[in-house]
Amino acid sequence: MANTALIEALRAADAVQFGEFELSHGGTSSYYVDKYLFETDPRCLKLIAEAFAERVADDDKLAGVALGAVPLVAATAVETNKPYVIARKKAKEYGTAKRIEGALEEGEEVVVLEDIATTGQSAVDAVEALREAGAVVDRVIVVVDRQEGAAELLADHDIELESLLTAEDLLADADR
Repeated sequence: MANTALIEALRAADAVQFGEFELSHGGTSSYYVDKYLFETDPRCLKLIAEAFAERVADDDKLAGVALGAVPLVAATAVETNKPYVIARKKAKEYGTAKRIEGALEEGEEVVVLEDIATTGQSAVDAVEALREAGAVVDRVIVVVDRQEGAAELLADHDIELESLLTAEDLLADADR
């Protein structure tokens, strides 16, 4: 069952918009979920952290994909009292030049938290970086699954995709 309170909060934050939008992977869509509007809204952030917390109870560590999922993983870490790491898209070229920021031990079980899944490629990239760093990762949890192939791509990499909401949930009965 869809999380009605979360859907209402995302809509109240104007995070669900209708029109013609270009997506990061180059495609277009008649709707857009603005992650920055929901990630900077305290009510949305609290509801997301609580919902993520219900799903991560058995995992050793959390991971967030930079930059979008950092507020989500930080709020969830506070909610669960679990440490987290941040997976960068690429290693920074200065300082420690790390792709994974934070303490990560070989063999730790990690669940990746992400904002929106469309194709799933950014989540796959994050999981691969975490695996290369020694983590055991088999799950990604997203706020919204746009239902555009992410689950299938992740499955091809032995990763289960869970979502708090799907596009179908979010768009049902929406005022356009």
